[in-house]
Amino acid sequence: MNKTARVALVALLCIGAAACSKKQEVKPQPQPEQPPATQPAPESNKYTPADLDTDACLRQRVVYFDFDKTEIKPEFQQIMACHAKYMQDRPESHIRLEGNTDERGTREYNLGLGERRGNAVSDALQANGGSASQVEVISYGKEKPVCREHNEDCWSKNRRVEIVYTAK
Repeated sequence: MNKTARVALVALLCIGAAACSKKQEVKPQPQPEQPPATQPAPESNKYTPADLDTDACLRQRVVYFDFDKTEIKPEFQQIMACHAKYMQDRPESHIRLEGNTDERGTREYNLGLGERRGNAVSDALQANGGSASQVEVISYGKEKPVCREHNEDCWSKNRRVEIVYTAK
């Protein structure tokens, strides 16, 4: 490398080093005004066992069905979401889903229908985030009616699944 090229290279290195070592003055940016401090939010609105008796949604623990059907009616979807959230918030909780039917049909058919209804509620809870390990399904068929008259109004009250908390 000739002398002129070396001098030019050294000059470029010196200029580069000087530029890198030069501190630039940084002007502080004004901070946006902070809102006044508020109280911390509750622990992400988790349910507690006391909510089972005070929360309007959690107090609803009966799901009713149409004649000979196992589909959850739309008006019970919010109840499924509330109880599933409780199950998520309280992993130590356990529920028993008690399937019931009206008096029409054979004992064997009604026991099966009550179980299918209980499983439908269990599936809805799981679809909303509940855990299958927290749920037990039992069928009473037509053995535990809440109404003993022989008419549609009474039968519609017996076609149900009751949500019973066995551990809160």
